[in-house]
Amino acid sequence: MLPVVFGENLFDELFDNAFRPMYDVDRVLYGKNAKAIMRTDVRKTDGGYEMDIDLPGFKKDEINIELKDGYLTISAAKGLDKDQQDKQGHYIRQERYAGQCSRSFYVGENLEPKDIHAKFEDGILRLSLPEVDQPKLPEQHFIAIE
Repeated sequence: MLPVVFGENLFDELFDNAFRPMYDVDRVLYGKNAKAIMRTDVRKTDGGYEMDIDLPGFKKDEINIELKDGYLTISAAKGLDKDQQDKQGHYIRQERYAGQCSRSFYVGENLEPKDIHAKFEDGILRLSLPEVDQPKLPEQHFIAIE
């Protein structure tokens, strides 16, 4: 059993670095909570649905929301540049990282972009969607085989 402080294992970083590639891009881009990116909670309300999507480490301008063909797609992208120079201005190291994540949800064909309300605060994207009536699918009638 390993010691745990604030829900995180003290030896995570030691063992992660020993057995992972030298550059762990997910951790560099998204921090140590990279596994929690885009976790989504969906709640049914009286008038529709509310969604909370975790996007820690992202800024509002790095997030896009698109409604197309009945699918609501949330995507987030970020990049990170690390440049180190010596005293004469020669590069010692240059690294560039880029990453993106996205999720899609089918919300129906009758929903319009103006009906969806979005707010981004404290690393959580909150969406409110109204409940819309979906067209009824034709009933299936089976024929008995004799």
